[in-house]
Amino acid sequence: MRLNTLKPAAGSKKQRHRVGRGGGSGWGKTAGRGHKGQKARSGGFHKIGFEGGQMPLHRRLPKRGFTSITREDVAEVRLSELEALETAEVDLAALQAAGIVSKKALGAKIILSGKLSKKLNIKGDVKATKGARSAIESAGGKVEITEPRPADKKLQKKTQEAKA
Repeated sequence: MRLNTLKPAAGSKKQRHRVGRGGGSGWGKTAGRGHKGQKARSGGFHKIGFEGGQMPLHRRLPKRGFTSITREDVAEVRLSELEALETAEVDLAALQAAGIVSKKALGAKIILSGKLSKKLNIKGDVKATKGARSAIESAGGKVEITEPRPADKKLQKKTQEAKA
């Protein structure tokens, strides 16, 4: 065997189809585009979902739901995850340092999932559900509610006015 005699296996390399290069090629005249019509013309193709002018299916169906852009801003934290923490003081920075909450999170909310046996002091931008709050307090800890930010105060004022 010599390097100058090496060839690919038979049938492994196929020639490219040269479309529209005469009748002898098998792809001459209409070049596989059929006769006339929009698809036969150059540049003549419609967008995906086009139904010939009829209202397309994706526009006939009703819109439903939405994707919240702020969903990832407040992370959920389970009580079982707090059990694994070494520190007794829990705030957003401590949760981020422990890797429980994403670095991008702007706040955290503790939910009642799992058991908590140690005494914890929750403060800062960390909120808790009613069940989680009672579980923390029954374990001897406490949840300190921070004063809402000015933007939150405006929202609270509007909701109070709407109720009245």
